[in-house]
Amino acid sequence: MVDRNGWDRDASESTGPTYTPPESFVEQANVADPGIHDEFGAEWPDCWERAAALLSWEEAYDTVLEDEDAPFYRWFANGRLNASYNCLDRHLESGRKNHAAIRWEGKQGERRTYTYRDLYVEVNEFAAALRERGVEEDDVVTIYLPMIPELPIAMLACARIGAPHSVVFAGLSADALATRMDAADSEYLVTCDGYYRRGDAFNQKSKADNARIDLEQDVRTVVVDRLGDDLPHVLGENEWDYHALREEFAGETVEPVSRDAEDMLFLMYTSGTTGEPKGVVHSTGGYLAHVAWTSHAVLDVKPADTYWCAADIGWITGHSYIVYGPLALGTTTVMYEGTPDYPDRDRLWEIVDRNAVDVFYTAPTAIRAFMKWGSDYPARHDLSSLRLLGTVGEPISPRPWKWYREHIGGGECPVVDTWWQTETGAVTISTLPGIDDMKPGSAGPPLPGIDARIVDEAGEDVDAGETGYLTIGRPWPGMARTLYDNDERFVAEYWQRFSDPAEDDWRYFSGDTARIDDHGYITVLGRVDDVITVSGHRLGTMEVEHAIADVDGVAEAAVVGRSSETGDTEIYAYVSTERGYESDAAIRQAILDNIESAIGPIARPAAVIFTPELPKTRSGKIMRRLLEDVANGEELGDTSALRNPEIVGEIQAEIGTDGDRDEPHR
Repeated sequence: MVDRNGWDRDASESTGPTYTPPESFVEQANVADPGIHDEFGAEWPDCWERAAALLSWEEAYDTVLEDEDAPFYRWFANGRLNASYNCLDRHLESGRKNHAAIRWEGKQGERRTYTYRDLYVEVNEFAAALRERGVEEDDVVTIYLPMIPELPIAMLACARIGAPHSVVFAGLSADALATRMDAADSEYLVTCDGYYRRGDAFNQKSKADNARIDLEQDVRTVVVDRLGDDLPHVLGENEWDYHALREEFAGETVEPVSRDAEDMLFLMYTSGTTGEPKGVVHSTGGYLAHVAWTSHAVLDVKPADTYWCAADIGWITGHSYIVYGPLALGTTTVMYEGTPDYPDRDRLWEIVDRNAVDVFYTAPTAIRAFMKWGSDYPARHDLSSLRLLGTVGEPISPRPWKWYREHIGGGECPVVDTWWQTETGAVTISTLPGIDDMKPGSAGPPLPGIDARIVDEAGEDVDAGETGYLTIGRPWPGMARTLYDNDERFVAEYWQRFSDPAEDDWRYFSGDTARIDDHGYITVLGRVDDVITVSGHRLGTMEVEHAIADVDGVAEAAVVGRSSETGDTEIYAYVSTERGYESDAAIRQAILDNIESAIGPIARPAAVIFTPELPKTRSGKIMRRLLEDVANGEELGDTSALRNPEIVGEIQAEIGTDGDRDEPHR
């Protein structure tokens, strides 16, 4: 099919094989009835009672959905519950107090296991301490901690006393912390003295102190002593030591505060189109029901499992699928403080092996790194405990998908490629692993009960194979309720573009582009803004990157636009190769040939630049902005968030600081 730009969209469709889940997996799957899609459609919105049934309610809800004030929907109206109770108390009451809740692996090789009883005790003690230090119901508590157990403990303690938490990723700057605390009117902070970064002690408290200086409000702070003698620190006025507080309130219990289903559970700040972070508000009932149901149905999590989502709790994935989803189901969730390649590149597989992990959920960025390092690292370990693999964070192209299934999943594990966002709260597009065939490169169909559609500029459904905008028509339980203190921005950014309020027709706009095939499977192509306009043609960066990544020997790629001398925009492609492959003329030509075949000559890069690795943040995201600055010879912006800042200088040296390179793709 030739699109409006005059090139063949069908050529970039995944044409590889589909994969059927093994019968052994289907027999034990939590959800294995193919009729569930039709049932959810016929029963909507009451179908979501199945999700609510996974929780314990203090007071039953009156109705599943109230939509009179759309798009400010109310899920499980007038029901009451407490998230901390659902993640802790009820498991003790059901006889699971000695079951492992969290297995923590520290950067220095430390290990801690918390049973549900252990977690209950520490959460209660810290909840009592917070309450005594002035935290009341609906006060926002900011948490600025690395991946240590005190992070989920603080979250659950806040939930227990009805105080919404706002977790700020530990790698963000003091300015970012101050901005978020100011926007949330937060007067309470939980942080630590520091943490280890590749074995070195890094001072976190100094960043927190600098942030407090910038704030007008007085801030009461609790400090976790993570580093001990490696980084001595002094507590000032209105600062308390976490462990001393626990001792002070040892053995105390706090009755879980009854919360309305629509009360805020947490606030999470994400980047906005205007540059100002957006405070995404998630509710207690709908959010918790949705993450519990998707953990059960999509990730196939069972109480007896050891489950590992290798994300950071500082982002939404960690909230939903390290803390609230698995703990609501009573399973064992693994937390890891380090990076995948420290102290060696088999670190993750050593953890999977030793803990007999059943379900593993990670990002395509990490999978491409695993490919680059080589299959001998996972081959050192017994990964036969794995039953299911998942990916999250960005689309995954077919080659990494197949490598992941083959070398990590033993060629048998189903792979769920999940699409969702901070604003959706939980997975909304994915195969159900006990039901649906898998298509490498495609996330899959919308989950039961999710009305995801790909539409054109006029809001009309596109034909199969055409590119359009990813939207969701009907509401879903895990959806964001609003933006903190900014209802107007919430409507303008997410609901205005494709909705018709006069007809009471509301459609959520995700900000992503995608296409759908004849079988209803959705392939997400990237953000609407992630485009390069070449000779009047708008090319999605993700689509070009996938074409490059599908070449044998390529580990990962990033493409950016560069202004040429004629004023046109040309494509610069930065590529890192797998171990054992040389960055030579043959692989460069294979890249160019595959781009022309998959997309068309218009997408041919002006330069293919090989680099040992791409600049990434500590959360694993590629910093395309810096690569664009390098390509255009611009002054570099802030590089403090990079985990490998030295690579930027190496790339500059490779192509020349002015962005020029003689015959770069020959």
